[in-house]
Amino acid sequence: MALIDGRAWTVSELAHAARIATSTASEHVRVLHDAGFVRTLKQGRHRYVRLSGPQVADVIERLANLAGPEPPRGLRQSVRARRLAHARTCYDHLAGRLGVALRDGLVGDGLISDRDGLAVTERGWATFASLGIEVQRPRRALLRECLDWTERREHLAGALPAAILSRAQDAGWLSRDSHRAVTVHDTAWLEQLGAQSPQTLGAALAP
Repeated sequence: MALIDGRAWTVSELAHAARIATSTASEHVRVLHDAGFVRTLKQGRHRYVRLSGPQVADVIERLANLAGPEPPRGLRQSVRARRLAHARTCYDHLAGRLGVALRDGLVGDGLISDRDGLAVTERGWATFASLGIEVQRPRRALLRECLDWTERREHLAGALPAAILSRAQDAGWLSRDSHRAVTVHDTAWLEQLGAQSPQTLGAALAP
C-alpha cells in the first residue's frame, strides 16, 4: 500500500514498510515492473519505484475494499490506522473521511453536479479559479468516483481532485506524512469548497 501515495520509493524503503528482506522486495518490484504495474527510475546510486499511473492505484484501492482493513498490531499501528481513516491521500487525491466530506461538499454546494455523471458547474469553475486550482488539459478523466476502502463510500478521483490536492499542498493548507496520513492546517479552503458543516469537518479533521 505504500506506493499508493503516488511518490517514488526506493526498494529498501519498500522493504522496510512491508517488513520483508530487501532481496524479497526487489524480486516483487521486478515482477510488478514486468507486468507494467510500476515503473522504475535510477537517480545516482538509488533506484526508485512508483506506480505506473492512477489506474493501478484504483485497482489497489478496489482490492483493499475487498480485503478489508488489516487489524492494527499495537498502539502505534492503531493510531496510524485512525489517522489514515480520518484523512489520507489515495495516489494523487484525498481520501478517508476528509475525501468523502469533500466530495459531499462539492456536490451539496453545487460546485459539482452528479445528476448525469460528474461535471463541474460554472459556479464550480469560478470557485476553483478563485482558489488558484487549475487543471491543465487533463489526459485522463476530469472527475470519477473512487470507492473509499475505509468509509465504503465514494470520494473523488481524476484530474480535478489531483489539482485540488496539489494546490492544497503547495499553499500549505495541508501536509502529508510518509504513511499518506494528512494533516489539515487551514480549513478556509474546505469551507469554500462546500465542506463547511462543523460536524463534517470535525469527523474529517479530528486526529
